[in-house]
Amino acid sequence: MRHRRAWVAAALAVPVLAVSGWLAASQLTGTGPSPAGLQVFRAQQAGRHGATRINEPAGAGPRVGGIAQLPASTRQSREGLHTAAPRHTSAAPHRQAPAPPQAVRLPVYQNPFRGVSGLLAERVDMGADFGGTGPVCAIGDAVITNATASNGGWPGGGWITYRLTDGPDAGLMIYVAEDVTPTVQAGQQVSSGTVIANMYNGGDGIETGWAMPDGTSAESQLAVAGGISGGGPFPTMIGLSFDHLLTSLGVPAGSGSTQPGSGQLPAGYPAI
Repeated sequence: MRHRRAWVAAALAVPVLAVSGWLAASQLTGTGPSPAGLQVFRAQQAGRHGATRINEPAGAGPRVGGIAQLPASTRQSREGLHTAAPRHTSAAPHRQAPAPPQAVRLPVYQNPFRGVSGLLAERVDMGADFGGTGPVCAIGDAVITNATASNGGWPGGGWITYRLTDGPDAGLMIYVAEDVTPTVQAGQQVSSGTVIANMYNGGDGIETGWAMPDGTSAESQLAVAGGISGGGPFPTMIGLSFDHLLTSLGVPAGSGSTQPGSGQLPAGYPAI
């Protein structure tokens, strides 16, 4: 009996001494006992003595390596305590790219008397008459077909014709006559910015309108337009057509522009 009691006491003393030594070593090193290690040790003891789980929280999950695991929902809630809250940054406002600049397109036709000083609208006859001094431009892109300062058929002698090459009236011929001095020559390409003549106060003023297709005289003298020459009756239909074009460009309307026209307006000319 004495030998059996001594053997039992020695068997129980070995694990106790081992735990005591481990605790003492942990305190000396300053690391402290590991909870996981205690759980392993307790599991080993429970296996030897048939003990149940020790100090496990209620609702503990399955054991891994002898350590009871917390439920996933509990772990997630605890982990959330140590997770920094996301920072809310306001996105920069979306800026629409500026539209590319659009090219500015000038009107096809422009006021031919915009540089004339003291412009005075006079009567509408075969064309439209004006007084004043200064540069006269073409109304649009064109080619010069006649340019002379000594045409005996017109007071003052000036006679310039040009055929439009662009715009709604492309192909039609325009004349500028009487008190003008040409600054261009036949065959020259011009535009609405080209000065084609200088008008002066010669006592007759100038006259401008639709010319015959061959550029020899005013369109109103052709039979298709009524065969009306310098003797009238005025205003002519073809003269009113050209006056209407000029007023659409900002030129003052001529005298008689609201009266009924004589003759006919040939096909292809702007309506009144």
